[in-house]
Amino acid sequence: MTVRTLPRRHPLPSGSENQNPADIGLVDLLLEDFRTHDHDAMSGGFWALAVHRFGNWRMGIKSALLRPPLTALYRIGYHAVIAIYGIDIPYNARLGRRIRFEHHGCVFVGVWSMGDDVVFRHSATIGLARRGATEAPTIGSRVEIGPGACIVGGIRVGNDTVIGANTVLADNLADGETVLGNPARLVKAQQAFGNEAS
Repeated sequence: MTVRTLPRRHPLPSGSENQNPADIGLVDLLLEDFRTHDHDAMSGGFWALAVHRFGNWRMGIKSALLRPPLTALYRIGYHAVIAIYGIDIPYNARLGRRIRFEHHGCVFVGVWSMGDDVVFRHSATIGLARRGATEAPTIGSRVEIGPGACIVGGIRVGNDTVIGANTVLADNLADGETVLGNPARLVKAQQAFGNEAS
């Protein structure tokens, strides 16, 4: 795999403004997330996204009287989602639309940004490569992230990619590629998720 140098930047956006997708309002975004999780009101993925979206939305409230109680409510929800479902999504991670968590438990999503239609499975981690590092991954759209996958560093994961089970990815991944293993190696999609993959 070829490593391309990316510009240095902070690990996550500052969180000083609403980073929800600009082309859809909060209520419609939550309804879309609900549909994405099969209208399941008990889905941990839906609740993790709902709290994340709310955490972003509150940053658009400029009133010094209104934002503090909204922040307190967000923090309660954020820690409750981690405790109950094991999904940790800092509100300042930029997430696209129709993100889906197939399973919950041991999931951390510390991205610089993520596109649309990304699917997570359990025990997936996205974040900094090591303590003291300053760059987080950028994830494209229509990405499949397998169970136990670990995506770290200031890398760029392209669109229409597949990251197989237990894969450790620390290099850029071009559009349409599939990786599996530790260290990650290029394979066909069927090798990453079995014969069901297309």
